[in-house]
Amino acid sequence: MHHLFDPRASQRSSAHEQLYAAIELTYTVVDFAAAGLFIIGSILFFSPDATDPALWCFLIGSICFALKPTLRLIRQFRYLKLDKIDSLARDEQSHR
Repeated sequence: MHHLFDPRASQRSSAHEQLYAAIELTYTVVDFAAAGLFIIGSILFFSPDATDPALWCFLIGSICFALKPTLRLIRQFRYLKLDKIDSLARDEQSHR
């Protein structure tokens, strides 16, 4: 039986490996976006006229930071789905 957050999950099949790579790439892009938005927001706060854009940068950056654990959880649920599909395929082949 497979469990959530099993460190070996990405190695179960090529589909698992592809999913892992796609989520890691997305995770890294989101991480850089969040950091960039916080840096830009911090710079904008030096100008009193740029307070509103700075706040938007912080809000969007915060949403990016919240997206990071969400991506990891999505990956785990997709692993479970892939495991069920693999299991059903094996069951179907054993009944032939």
